[in-house]
Amino acid sequence: MRLIFLGDIVGKTGRDAVLRELPLLRERYSPDLVVVNGENAAHGFGISEDIFLKLVAAGADVVTLGNHAFDQRDTLIYIERHPALLRPANWPAGCPGRGSALIDTASGRRALVINAMGRVMIDPMLDDPFPVIAKELDACPLGQACDAVLLDFHAEVSSEKMAMGHFCDGRASLVVGTHTHTPSADHQILPGGTAYMTDAGMCGDYDSVIGMDKQEPLTRFLRKLPVERFRPAEGPATVCGVAVETDDASGLALKVAPIRIGGRLSPAEVPFW
Repeated sequence: MRLIFLGDIVGKTGRDAVLRELPLLRERYSPDLVVVNGENAAHGFGISEDIFLKLVAAGADVVTLGNHAFDQRDTLIYIERHPALLRPANWPAGCPGRGSALIDTASGRRALVINAMGRVMIDPMLDDPFPVIAKELDACPLGQACDAVLLDFHAEVSSEKMAMGHFCDGRASLVVGTHTHTPSADHQILPGGTAYMTDAGMCGDYDSVIGMDKQEPLTRFLRKLPVERFRPAEGPATVCGVAVETDDASGLALKVAPIRIGGRLSPAEVPFW
């Protein structure tokens, strides 16, 4: 299978870039599954139903979220209508929505997509993600009940993300980190066959502070006082993500590569498709 994951969409510039580039990625690489993290898509905080529907129309099979999942309050209502819109699976019981989805792809294969959130230096403090993810993996074993497993692990610190990668090694096709908005250079296939990348990076303007206009973050660092709300930067966006090719028999990763398109960062194309 061919899997593409795109990192956190930040604001309008990131949104517009993904809506422009995603159909081109589909046409060029013919992926079986495309997953996009959209938790900063609405003005940098959460996602609206309209944005979700536009991402699906552009070619996203699943949209994942994170700590800003419910910043747009109507998400509490409309998330129930859309099984392909995922909030972290380790949100406490009773939270609207769902944390995983089993997707039937156009190629006739099945893919399990899981969204979960870390607990170190990130709010809100959710349930322990490790047993929650173990339960998801046990319920739908890779190579038996599904042909691929993709985990978006939304977490702050690299150590927690790396630990999750090794925890899932051999049981997932891809474990990819989100939330820190900076693409890491450690894309690799772990010893058990799981593709891993500490952070996919954001889809947004990199002439910024993690996607936000520079002035307010600088003011808060220098003066320790908030002056105004954070606003997404509005310059040209780089679309960042990761591509994985899996083995048809096992569902484990054969190849992994970063994706970077446009904006300020050096480009990175998928070399094996």
